[in-house]
Amino acid sequence: MVHKFKRNGVIMAVDVNSGAVHVIDELVYQLLGSENVIDDKSHINHLNNIYGFDIVQEAIKEIKELRQEGLLYSEDYADTNAMKHQPSVIKAMCLHVAHDCNLSCEYCFAAEGTFHGNREMMSFETGKKALVFLAENSGNRKHLEVDFFGGEPLLNFSLIRELVDFGRGLEKKTGKIFRFTLTTNALALTEDKMDYINEHMDNIVLSIDGRKEVNDNLRKTLSGNGSYDLIQPNISKMVQKRGDKAYFVRGTFTAKHLDFSSDVVHLADLGYDQISVEPVVGPAEMETTLKEAHLPIIEKEYEKLSEEYLKRKNTKNKFRFFHFMLDLQQGPCMKKRSSGCGAGTEYVAVTPEGELYPCHQFVGQHEFSLGNLDTGITNKCQQHKFENATVYDKTDCVQCWAKYYCSGGCHANAYFMNHDLNKPYQMGCQMEKIRLETALTIIARESGE
Repeated sequence: MVHKFKRNGVIMAVDVNSGAVHVIDELVYQLLGSENVIDDKSHINHLNNIYGFDIVQEAIKEIKELRQEGLLYSEDYADTNAMKHQPSVIKAMCLHVAHDCNLSCEYCFAAEGTFHGNREMMSFETGKKALVFLAENSGNRKHLEVDFFGGEPLLNFSLIRELVDFGRGLEKKTGKIFRFTLTTNALALTEDKMDYINEHMDNIVLSIDGRKEVNDNLRKTLSGNGSYDLIQPNISKMVQKRGDKAYFVRGTFTAKHLDFSSDVVHLADLGYDQISVEPVVGPAEMETTLKEAHLPIIEKEYEKLSEEYLKRKNTKNKFRFFHFMLDLQQGPCMKKRSSGCGAGTEYVAVTPEGELYPCHQFVGQHEFSLGNLDTGITNKCQQHKFENATVYDKTDCVQCWAKYYCSGGCHANAYFMNHDLNKPYQMGCQMEKIRLETALTIIARESGE
């Protein structure tokens, strides 16, 4: 399967199965399509009249050579049966240390951090059990990921300190290595917490939605006021202290503010050079929910953002945008490319009560409970549903050119929008394809400099 496209003044072709990416010209664009297009005599005669016989024959020769090398129209080499029978080990955990929040964001899927349940904090005993559970169920995997999450995790910061200390002790006993991260809205981010995070966290995600008017319209304090003036100074100080350590400033764009490229530029102008702004996902009746009619605007915004990204590339105001970061040389293994995030199989979320869920977005949806820290994973039937939610199990994905980039998309988005893990969220698919094409043209233009 070959996907060809034109974007941002670049013409490209992607060989889906091999992952080979080619910058092409208009003639090759006309010659690529179905596998037998170069045998279509009437089509070739038409091109001969435009480009000349010798030039067309040379292009056809190059296409045939690339095909012989497995870089065009390559076979899908994945053994889907074997992949499904490979044992999965848990290597990542979302630790919900606080089901409570000090902000009230309009689009929040977690109902102000309660996940439609009670406001509560995780205890030290539950947190210890969670880290032990991860270590004991990680097989031969040495490096393990733990994200302190909420609600707002800084509301239970004393527990985070205790668990990091406990985790370091557990590393010595088990030979495992914990990579701790933290996701915060930054409202309670004091300087002593910043120093601790810089010393002990491998990564931190800081939430802000961009320009003051945009952020304050969506991310309000519990008293109903805007949060920008309270969180932006904390984020700036945190980023400054972070230095060359990993972080992401993360925002959300919605139907209320579709000009999100301006928010990314605003964040970059504040000195943040690691930025992610994600599209909101929500039910159709929500005012913030993105609709199909918004796609042309969204497409133009990504294109505008790509131009800004390239313009700033070698300046002091350069930035990295999460969705433009593609590694064409060393992607993940085929199992990972076909199954994605590993929710429910390699990744679990743990509630303050010690319940296990496939990921943070399923927390509170009791039919998705996998078990708890005392019993382990007992709902094997539910777990198998996630094991069988690969790109080979999703009808919409089988013939999609982007399947090995997005790995079938977000399971939670599929379920909450379509009530089916194996039916991808189509708006998400369309936006992903736009982002991928844009990112590929950026790489092409950077390579041509």
